[in-house]
Parts: sequence; C-alpha cells; structure tokens
Amino acid sequence: MGQKTHPFGLRVGITEAHKSRWYAPKALYGELLIEDYKIREFLDKRLNRTPPFAAVSDMLIERTREELKIVVKTARPGLVIGPKGAEVERLTEELQYMTGRKVSISILEVKNPDLESKLIAEGVAEQLKKRASYRRVVNMRAQAAMQSGAKGVRILISGRLGGAEMSRQMDVRMGSLPLSTFQANIDYGFAEAFTTYGAIGVKVWIYKGMHTDAPDEETAISNAAGARPRARGRR
Repeated sequence: MGQKTHPFGLRVGITEAHKSRWYAPKALYGELLIEDYKIREFLDKRLNRTPPFAAVSDMLIERTREELKIVVKTARPGLVIGPKGAEVERLTEELQYMTGRKVSISILEVKNPDLESKLIAEGVAEQLKKRASYRRVVNMRAQAAMQSGAKGVRILISGRLGGAEMSRQMDVRMGSLPLSTFQANIDYGFAEAFTTYGAIGVKVWIYKGMHTDAPDEETAISNAAGARPRARGRR
C-alpha cells in the first residue's frame, strides 16, 4: 500500500494553521462546516471560474459570535476589489444574504504568483484545456518557479495526455523536495483540466525552504491572517 499523505494535512498543528478558524458546539458544527464549504465554492466560482479571472490561491475563514471574516489571497487584488471597492461590496452583500451573518472580506496580495502551487496548477490546467503541448507547458512552469526562488518543484499531470487512448502520467522534478520533513515549507496545489477527451489532474509541490530559517513572506501573510503555527523539532 502507498504511504502518501497530504502535504498540508500532515503539517496542520505543527507548522501550518487551519484554513477555517472557529469553534462551535456539537449541534452547530456540521451546519457551519457545510456553510464554509459553500462559501469557498461560491467564491471560487465567482473569482476563479468566471472572467475576469482573479487568480485566487487561498481562502481563510474566521468566525466570532458576531462576524464572519474571510481572507482572500489573490495575485490580482484589483479585480477582487473592483472600481472604488464595488466588487468587494457586492460579494459581501451576497455572502451576507447567503449566510445570514455579518460578513467582512479582507484581501491579501500574492506578490509572486510563480511561487503559488495552486496558481501554477490552475495555469497548467488552463493551458491543457487549450490543447497546448503538455510537455512544454509543464517544463516552462517548473523552470519559472525555480527562477522565482523555489528550492524545489514537482509537477505531476495524469490522464489522457494529448488525447492518448490510455491514461498515463508525466512527472517533472527540479531541485530538492523533502516531503517527509515537517519543518520544510511545502506548498501543495491541485487542479483539474476538463478536456473534450476526459479529465486531466494536475498536482504541484513547491519547496520554499525551512520554517526554522528566517521568517519569509509566507509566514508573515499567514500570521497576518491570524495563524499561529508552532515550530517543533531540532533547529
């Protein structure tokens, strides 16, 4: 049997904080969990699936008794905010109507989209839908990530590549990728390309360095969003 684990789930509570931060009694927990899922689905559909594509890489949800706070990490904050903040206000109103709670949306800008695994995966999937050469697309994206400062990158695509009769995989690796090191800052992203000949899955791993090194931009963003990851193990 394979011994694979999710790179993010493996590190939750050690170096990564949860993407939804709230506490609820047992009777309310299921309802709020489904609400979180619907919020993420709604924002993903509005910001990532319909033009203008806002390149949202992550969504963090926090709840207090009075307020529901959503932090959106995006490479194109201007498209999420809209002219004079009109788009954010519209999203806030729709979410308030949907949830029946007071909602506030904060925008965090992603300074380097080439180092965000989710955005890379979405970019590769988009190119595959347009029938671009999958080998060229994957190699170019991996090289762009390395040139942007990644210490290691892996892109795995799987499915009917190039419309082939049988499903197969293509795996590109560059640099080092210590997946079983808890202190390693591994960014993992997944996307699907729904082509005319079937679905193609895209998985991306990016190694950005050790959490025990000097605090980087990612840690600063995570802490700004309310996360308090704990560093364990030897330094």
